[in-house]
Amino acid sequence: MKGTTTIGLVFSTGVILATEKRATMGYMIASKKAKKVYQVADRIGMTTAGGVGDAQQLARILTVECNLYQIRRSRPITVGAASTLLSNYLNQNRYFPYYVQLLVGGVDEHGSSVYSVDAFGGSTKEEEIVSTGSGSPMAYGVLEDRFTKGMSEDEAIDLAIRALKAAMKRDAGSGEGVHVVVITKDRYQELDEATLKKYLAKTPD
Repeated sequence: MKGTTTIGLVFSTGVILATEKRATMGYMIASKKAKKVYQVADRIGMTTAGGVGDAQQLARILTVECNLYQIRRSRPITVGAASTLLSNYLNQNRYFPYYVQLLVGGVDEHGSSVYSVDAFGGSTKEEEIVSTGSGSPMAYGVLEDRFTKGMSEDEAIDLAIRALKAAMKRDAGSGEGVHVVVITKDRYQELDEATLKKYLAKTPD
């Protein structure tokens, strides 16, 4: 299963992680409600692109490791440490790689950040915006054009949804609906359908 658009975006007080919900097997739409954003710690989320089974396994592993870090050190894991841990695990398995491209984003003692992690363990800190998956070229067109530093939460949600809609129009592997997570120092929040409809109505079809 592959074909995805995921987005990570740093705004004034936090991070937006957003994806669409289509999972494909070749030319067939295998699922219209695929989950592609996972909460792995109190204020850290991970988006997934690539093989569904690989992504789900990695989400489980990272969640356990983040919990163990909290127990052993009596403090939350940082976003950078979580991405490094994931990077190390993927690098150790590079001869039989997990077919994924992941984003790890959230808020910690150092502020807001998003990291891109590839299948061979490469980890890159993204300063402002990042997109992965088959729809990312279309998403980047919107993100690069409209992103500004210090965006408000409302502006950042609107931009993430605009970028997803652009990808869903042109990428066959992306579609069905959107899933948006807002992470700040005070909360990890998945936007409900009613809130998403308000933002979707603001953007052209």
